[in-house]
Amino acid sequence: MARLADSDLSLHERNEPILVLASASPRRRELVALLGIPFEVIPSRYEEPGAPVEAVDVDRHVTELAGHKAMEVAGRVAPGRIVLGADTEVSLEEGSLGIPIGKPESREAAFEMLRSMAGRAHLVTTGVALVLVDEAGMSAPITATARTRVFFRELTDSMIASYVDTDEPYDKAGGYGAQGYAAPFIERFEGDYFNVVGLPLCTVGRLLESAGILWWNSRTRMPYVIG
Repeated sequence: MARLADSDLSLHERNEPILVLASASPRRRELVALLGIPFEVIPSRYEEPGAPVEAVDVDRHVTELAGHKAMEVAGRVAPGRIVLGADTEVSLEEGSLGIPIGKPESREAAFEMLRSMAGRAHLVTTGVALVLVDEAGMSAPITATARTRVFFRELTDSMIASYVDTDEPYDKAGGYGAQGYAAPFIERFEGDYFNVVGLPLCTVGRLLESAGILWWNSRTRMPYVIG
């Protein structure tokens, strides 16, 4: 599929969004808005498989899931759209192979996740995928990954229990939100902070550019979402 021509890139002239976020995450919605371009949100209906029980290539795992999410939405949108999908996983291993620990489904699971990360580093890996849609159909996903090492301070059981009681952990990979009540647990980051929050914006910008989308030319005065 050919890249979109420069004449197709002005969102102001088209008066409609061409970027579609395939996610219901409010954090990703807020981050995409920082690009400053109009976009719409159409959550993906792709049913994710269960968390792996054996070590996997985490980079490949997250990009495949991001691609599936984007392709599902791409099959439901009009030509001229660029669909953005993303998947974030947390793993305790330092190398490329690891077992993503997923999202906690209970208070006990959240507590044990946080206890396993206390006083050590863990990896946050996000895969992002773009699917371009035109009159001929959809492109194969254009993908990339971002990795960030996050270092937690030592945590007492009382500190962990108090955090779990906030109910923040349950919809988040790894069971915590770096931008929320878990912020004081984090000693430092190595890599993209926004990746830990939910979407590596620098990586997304580069993907848009690789698809021929000069996103900065279509900035609005105030970031907003259509619909």
